[in-house]
Amino acid sequence: MIIQHIILLLIALITLVKSSDVFVDAASSLATRLRVPKMIIALTIAAFGTCAPELAISFKSMSTGNYDMTLANVIGSCVVNILLVVGIASIVAPIAVKEQTVKNELPILIAITLAFFVALNDTVFGAAQNGLSQFDAFVLLVLFAFFLLYLFITVHFNKNHKRRKRQRRRHAKYTLGRSILYILITLALIALASDIAVDNAVHLAEELHISQKIIAMTIIVIGTSLPELVMTVSASKKGEHDLAVGNIIGTNIFNICIVLGLPTLIFGGFTSAAFNIVDTIVVLLAAIMYYLCSRSSKRLTRVEGIMMVMIFAAYYTYILTA
Repeated sequence: MIIQHIILLLIALITLVKSSDVFVDAASSLATRLRVPKMIIALTIAAFGTCAPELAISFKSMSTGNYDMTLANVIGSCVVNILLVVGIASIVAPIAVKEQTVKNELPILIAITLAFFVALNDTVFGAAQNGLSQFDAFVLLVLFAFFLLYLFITVHFNKNHKRRKRQRRRHAKYTLGRSILYILITLALIALASDIAVDNAVHLAEELHISQKIIAMTIIVIGTSLPELVMTVSASKKGEHDLAVGNIIGTNIFNICIVLGLPTLIFGGFTSAAFNIVDTIVVLLAAIMYYLCSRSSKRLTRVEGIMMVMIFAAYYTYILTA
């Protein structure tokens, strides 16, 4: 059985890498054909597609009352996406960040992450345990609605619309129909492959007698972030910096507002003693670090990537030994 899990895990990882590679080209072509910024595609289609595994796990865990798994899923994913995924992608190839992203999208990410930080840390305000109420979830969904409104305004009032129309039509790799088809196929393959990878990694860990805590915070959380990792690294290597940056910003916003907010609103609020203020501080600091590193030189350098990975390693050492 161990050999079978290893083989299926390898097949899933190869499928993830190849599917993400095609997805990046298809998403870039779609943005070109529709004459919308690639950042918009990254913040919407790419972000929603790559957070599909987290959404499925969140609904499943909330419906069964496993609230700690839901929080581990969201907190872990937000930390992994920035400190590990962006860190590794920056080490592979430095990522350019546009001025608009520094002024608009990254501050939106910080604002939503700050709202999550305040909503979850009830003990700071005198409560016995930390938790998330249905009202908190409603606020997160309202913030997500404002985020969608921002995206609509960005597309509608894009000042460079005509200039992009003339320039980008010549550089689309796929036709509009083929771009949409490839996006749908690769998103399905990414979701399926990530699910297979996580399942077989969990079974492999159980057969090797690895603890449930390590499984939750490493294999499941990092495993469900595999789509973001391979897609961001692929986009970075291809020079599709807007897709690399926007994918992570959009995914973390989806994780906080939809992956956590939506099932909480549906199934009801909850409390948890498993996560404390340290965990939420790291989530907030990761978003702030993403902003500060991008703002400093409008570029995420290899040195900054190494710093992110080191902070990630320090945090995971803390949670696995606490």
